[in-house]
Amino acid sequence: MDATYDRLAGRSIERLAGLSDGVFAVAMTLLVLDLRTPVSEAIHSEQALLQAVWGLGHRVIAYLMSFITLGIFWNGQQAQMIHFKRSNRHLTWINLAFLFFVTLLPFSTGLLAEFVTYRSALLVYWSNILLLGVSLYVSWFYARCAGLLREDTPPDVDSVIRRRVLIAQSLYAVGAALCLVNTYVSIGVIIAVQLNYAIAPSFRGRRTGAR
Repeated sequence: MDATYDRLAGRSIERLAGLSDGVFAVAMTLLVLDLRTPVSEAIHSEQALLQAVWGLGHRVIAYLMSFITLGIFWNGQQAQMIHFKRSNRHLTWINLAFLFFVTLLPFSTGLLAEFVTYRSALLVYWSNILLLGVSLYVSWFYARCAGLLREDTPPDVDSVIRRRVLIAQSLYAVGAALCLVNTYVSIGVIIAVQLNYAIAPSFRGRRTGAR
């Protein structure tokens, strides 16, 4: 009976993609809750309001970083799923682990926004990104080894997807390591990496369906 259940459980890629879309949408929405408007009782002039808004700058930067991060990983997951012919119980749980790390990003973002000058807060944020990358890589690696890829998947897709994840994570690690110099320098490098993967032309990405 258990063997039969294992064969039947978690086979629908469509339902897994639908769940992923919902989790990403909620996580992206929760990010903005950390941007709180200034307390009205403390504002008595235009200058005070502008100063209060300016004081939200580090929270806005953290929000921007995390929104782009989720966008990148949503695209990365979709780029994989279009090549899956089906799922199974193990692949489903790997992707559920990936979504678990997605739900943690609002927390790590809030921690970074609150303690932007602390290296520990930045390392927690980077660890969240690392776990997202590792689980996404494991998802593709398992699907390939388990024969879950579509027969019409181009032969170079495997190397393109794996290389993209590994290079991105290496660059994120370099950015995180720069917190030993200054956390703002580290954040700047991480944002530069994100912008590169979010908006820079990617001819290889077009061949795999990634954007």
